[in-house]
Amino acid sequence: MSINGNETADLYRECGAGDIEGNETTPLLTNGSVQTRAKGASFASSVFNLMNAIMGSGILGLAYAMANTGIVGFCLLLVLVSSLAAYSIHLLLKLCDQTGINSYEDLGERALQKPGKVLVGISIIIQNIGAMSSYLFILKSELPVAIDSFLSPDSVGHAWYEDGRLLLILVTLCVVLPLSMLTKIGFLGYTSSICFFFMLYFAIVVVVKKFSIPCPLPHNVTTLSGAFQILNSTDSECTPKLFIMSSKSGYAIPTMAFSFLCHTAILPIYCELDRPTKAKMQNITNASISLSFLVYLISALFGYLTFYGLVDSELLLGYNRYMPRDIIVIMVRLAILLSVLLTVPLIHFPARKAATLLLFGRRPFSWLIHIIATLIILGVVLLLAIFVPNIRNVFGVVGSTTSTCLMFVFPGIFYLKINRGPLRSFDSIGAVLLVVIGFIMGIISFSFIVITWVHDS
Repeated sequence: MSINGNETADLYRECGAGDIEGNETTPLLTNGSVQTRAKGASFASSVFNLMNAIMGSGILGLAYAMANTGIVGFCLLLVLVSSLAAYSIHLLLKLCDQTGINSYEDLGERALQKPGKVLVGISIIIQNIGAMSSYLFILKSELPVAIDSFLSPDSVGHAWYEDGRLLLILVTLCVVLPLSMLTKIGFLGYTSSICFFFMLYFAIVVVVKKFSIPCPLPHNVTTLSGAFQILNSTDSECTPKLFIMSSKSGYAIPTMAFSFLCHTAILPIYCELDRPTKAKMQNITNASISLSFLVYLISALFGYLTFYGLVDSELLLGYNRYMPRDIIVIMVRLAILLSVLLTVPLIHFPARKAATLLLFGRRPFSWLIHIIATLIILGVVLLLAIFVPNIRNVFGVVGSTTSTCLMFVFPGIFYLKINRGPLRSFDSIGAVLLVVIGFIMGIISFSFIVITWVHDS
């Protein structure tokens, strides 16, 4: 959700009819048959929408994942996760064709009755809370640096605007909260395309800056003169590693799962497709995942080849350290910050809808419920962003739990429960493997993360 999870308002519209601006009283994802409309979304626009849903804050953590798995190890894992993501979407689309259901939650209800719907709803809520927390964490770390880059380098002292936590609280109260209080977010849907181009711009900057930062990395940087003093460095720091295995390697798969998760947006996009067919939507999925894979790989590779073993868990922090007043870096930082501000309310909307639907059903709209749900969800997100010390923890925990469930475990289980075909068919065997691989990935990754926490503490 991949900045992993940019779900636009358009992704949550009803098929063929309904409140196209995402009214609070309409279901998060509707239950009904997939209908062919006179005119729907084109192939290209559907690819674009799905890439918006895929690409997110996970792009900032993939270079760190490569630094802890090696180039070849990272590439193999990235191919594995992206391929399994595409296959699990194939199973969801097949179920959609068989049942006429276009909602992930309702597929859960069809497969496992009420507990299935609750599990999917809770997973979506946790996933979106994790995504919002990762965005606010970026605000906390990058906003003070962005402000400092516009001030005189001679300024000294610790002003209030250099406190990332205080700035995060102010921005959340003044910008994020008012936008999140809206009952309709149709106009915010247009901002997702801007955020997507910001991600492409970020990847381009990562490639360009690879050739601007020397290696070995400077340990003492004089930014005013533009000179680098390299102390106690060896050429071995500039040798890329092909395979690496450590406790921190456990963050790789969760970060990738976090980055490729788009499954809650697949069925609504399928529903809006012009002359929808499973084969056409699968081609859209393959194209979107392939293009996202390319952008992810390029940004991770060049980010790693810039900082090698010193890659930060949030890639922009490295550029803050070695070229804090570089104009291009300042521009990409501002672009990321703008993306965060525009995306958090957008992700908050479906999280609030899922929570209210699970707790109160499809009752008439209530401002009291709306306000309380908004404040509680945003409060939890803000506390996580303030007190979680490292963004890798968000990627690790959310990625190894809800991301692996929504991407691997749930599609496989739902297919095995709903599909009436032979159990020895290719897709049935594939569904079993998907569930097993999902459980193994999640358990192993979470175990490595816990080991890392224990070791660091």
